[in-house]
Amino acid sequence: MTNSPRTPTTLDALPKAELHLHLEGSIRPETAVELAARHDVSLTSEEVSRRYKYSNFAGFIETFKWVTSFLRDPDDYRLITQRLAEELIRQNVVYAEITISVGVMLRRMQNVEANFEAIRETAQSVPFRKLRSAWIFDAARQFGPEACSEAARWASRLSKSGVVAFGMGGDEQAFPAVNFRPAFDYARSEGLRIVCHAGEIGGPDSVREAIEILGAERIGHGIAVMNDAALAQSLSTRRVTLENCLTSNLCTGALSLQTGKADAELKDHPLPSLMARGVPVTLSTDDPGMFHTDLLTEYSRAASLGLSSPQMLQLAEQSFTAAFLSPEEKRRYLDDFRTAAKSRGLV
Repeated sequence: MTNSPRTPTTLDALPKAELHLHLEGSIRPETAVELAARHDVSLTSEEVSRRYKYSNFAGFIETFKWVTSFLRDPDDYRLITQRLAEELIRQNVVYAEITISVGVMLRRMQNVEANFEAIRETAQSVPFRKLRSAWIFDAARQFGPEACSEAARWASRLSKSGVVAFGMGGDEQAFPAVNFRPAFDYARSEGLRIVCHAGEIGGPDSVREAIEILGAERIGHGIAVMNDAALAQSLSTRRVTLENCLTSNLCTGALSLQTGKADAELKDHPLPSLMARGVPVTLSTDDPGMFHTDLLTEYSRAASLGLSSPQMLQLAEQSFTAAFLSPEEKRRYLDDFRTAAKSRGLV
């Protein structure tokens, strides 16, 4: 399914934003080969592609650990930032909030500041001036509360260099949310925005806890909301955004888990029903390199679910609306988007 031909959509040429995007998960097979070679490991693209197939979420996590083992110094991070920026610009992405797995860097005792400086400098270099990048530092839940707090301290320390938010990914069932409250309270007190993966492989209560206990303003994935009408209504009222990632949810088995269907397909994804209920939803790639996708493909797949042209425009606009930007900056991006849509007769 992930390698099927993409049908172009009217959004292809419009300026777009992406909010749920892991830098390390953007590593394409050919880039993994190049990284491995730098560290005297011989790989082929075919070998990496075989690794990039998963039967469940745990299998994906193991592969993520494997491919990130080839990220060992600032130059490695510079390379993957360059490759991702090139991809985003080709897709007319003008704003991206990119998550960096700082928790993994710390666990491997790397120099977070040096790595981030290489990332930031690359993203801000002249070839990529059409793309504005902001950064989310991410802790891995399975590493525990103390590791999460250390990641939060680094997010605060580098906030003046473009880190806008703090989040947590990984195995959402590893520890109770309350264990991480001190880390998130600290991050918020330092002026950082809050995001959290929840309702991907966990149930609706995982989403509730991320919001009520950790203060999440956006939820990574959140597809478990499909099974709780009251929670969907609450999110609609409170305007908490779910960052949906269609291909990711298929590849990791998350959609099968939430639907109870071992053979869940794209048509089973709750994106259209969530939008119909008024839940704010954005569309993202999550780990595009590891899921053999990109943002244009995700919009094509969303269109195949039966979304109308106005709904597709609404979906794209929500990524600007939910971005961690000032009201004035959001207005400018939305004005540019609507002007471009109007020039193509879409509104």
